Amino acid sequence: MRYLVTGGAGFIGSNTVDELVRRGHSVVVLDDLSAGKEANLAGVADKIEFIRGSITDPDAVQKVCRGVDYVLHLAARTSVPRSVKEPLETNRINVDGTLNVLVAARDAKVRRVVFAASSSAYGETPTLPKVETMPPAPISPYGISKLVGELYLRVFGQVYGVENVSLRYFNVFGPRQDPGSPYSGVLSRFCAALLEGEQPVVFGDGEQSRDFTHIENAVNANLLACEAPNASGLVFNVGTGGRYTLNHTLRLLEKISGKRANPRYDPPREGDIRDSQADIGLARTILGYEPRVGFEEGLRRTWEWYYATHRSEAAVQRT
Repeated sequence: MRYLVTGGAGFIGSNTVDELVRRGHSVVVLDDLSAGKEANLAGVADKIEFIRGSITDPDAVQKVCRGVDYVLHLAARTSVPRSVKEPLETNRINVDGTLNVLVAARDAKVRRVVFAASSSAYGETPTLPKVETMPPAPISPYGISKLVGELYLRVFGQVYGVENVSLRYFNVFGPRQDPGSPYSGVLSRFCAALLEGEQPVVFGDGEQSRDFTHIENAVNANLLACEAPNASGLVFNVGTGGRYTLNHTLRLLEKISGKRANPRYDPPREGDIRDSQADIGLARTILGYEPRVGFEEGLRRTWEWYYATHRSEAAVQRT
């Protein structure tokens, strides 16, 4: 089988590409490297086709879709705070870009498009856990853009017969998540701060909770969604079903790393959701999805990866 992974040099994308290659599939990656890194694909560079280009370029997307069986559409502007600051750019990438991918997939007659949706579609509704039948109520431009993507997938299925699955990721974390930006995932920033001997920054009181989902679980869901029968046209939560506060998470990191966190608490950020937790019953039933890596184990693996990477980079700087 031949897979197109948009955003394949990014965090979730590159981990997904690795697994596709490991399973013996043919893979083409489309990435403009605005957020992803070619270094993320170094281990499989000779086994894939890498195209530097953007989903906002319809011609580029048309070309890479030809001859593809499945499209894993993971490219996006992923930051909630950045979307608040840059709503037009977020819409251009996440909405216009997704429409470009769907048109190209339709024209190339691909078997199915799997879309990286987001738990941000639920917004600030107090009900936990979040179930796919709940009315969406996003509170950020990012959340809106991801919900619009879901709606476009559904319409392309109904109007053009394009098979499609949307996966609402819940706070994915793990190796290769870039901590170098204020818009990065919170666990990557926590790890980086502890490694550098700096104070981790917590926005709010730290009692906000998340269903932190290790990258291996997200990759597994991506590949199950490509071929699962009776899944087309549906939206699935991808999480673990648990939730952890940021304060508890920092205490776990202290235990794993042997370092004191001493966090700094800053005001909450616009668009951030207080609590998040996934009901994964539908994904279990239809996709056969089951979380393989629990939160504490995933956090340990993640810390070990950042620690090893930090030591390697420090050694290079010394030479």
